[in-house]
Amino acid sequence: MSETLRSKLDRGEFVLAPGIYDLISALIADRMGFPALYVTGYGTVASYLGLPDAGLATYTDMLARVSVIAERTRTPIIADADTGYGGLLNVRHTVRGYERAGVSAIQIEDQQFPKKCGHTKNRRVVPLAEMVDKIKVAVDTRQNPDVLLIARTDARTALGLDEALGRGEAYAEAGADILFIESPESEDELARIGSSFSVPVLANMVDGGRTPILSADRLRSLGFAMAIHPGLGFLASAGVLTKAYEHLKETGTSTGHDLPYYSFDDFNRLIGFEDVWAFEEKYPQTY
Repeated sequence: MSETLRSKLDRGEFVLAPGIYDLISALIADRMGFPALYVTGYGTVASYLGLPDAGLATYTDMLARVSVIAERTRTPIIADADTGYGGLLNVRHTVRGYERAGVSAIQIEDQQFPKKCGHTKNRRVVPLAEMVDKIKVAVDTRQNPDVLLIARTDARTALGLDEALGRGEAYAEAGADILFIESPESEDELARIGSSFSVPVLANMVDGGRTPILSADRLRSLGFAMAIHPGLGFLASAGVLTKAYEHLKETGTSTGHDLPYYSFDDFNRLIGFEDVWAFEEKYPQTY
């Protein structure tokens, strides 16, 4: 990649990152010039396992997918690493693996295991000291200083905004490069979060979630440095797939609709068939 995520933030660029959840979404988003792409745990687990984001995917499951996405894209990758997949030793193992995979930022959260999507019910957080230790381990483990550590707290929903802000301050002091206060419930809360810290702060824009959706310009004016839209890709895909399959079932054909289809030729180029064809011309198989 030509420029690191850290340098973009240091320069003051607002980082707007769409959610990607498989290689098709990754390849499409990679072409569009975003400053970063966000590998969503929710979407990746749903795409790979067809299960909810409730602590059911393992470190190995996620690392395999993060690694391939990072290999096949040029845009800086922000990767969801859940709780670090266990205790302090697990956090060290996770940071080493994600860093080797080539991500630009690793997100770790303070939920109790099994963790859940940050916009669903019944989330509980670990003691503050436990998460602080995880962040310190992650900082000590990191080899590349350009790999950013994002510390997320889910304390807002169960314990209130003041607790979440206090945890954010402690996580910054422990060495987190970026803070992620999950699921604030109003624009006033977003404004308070955006103005509370000296390190960059991330906003999570979940369509249909607990937090109001604000534009990048508005979030920046509130003090945020980054915004992720984790659900945009898989929600849009599910909507179009539903309409396409309904049309086929009702009409018996895949033609005669106005859905925003990719052409077959464009899709061949997206996934790299042009390289295959060029190779076959250079090395024709005659036996």
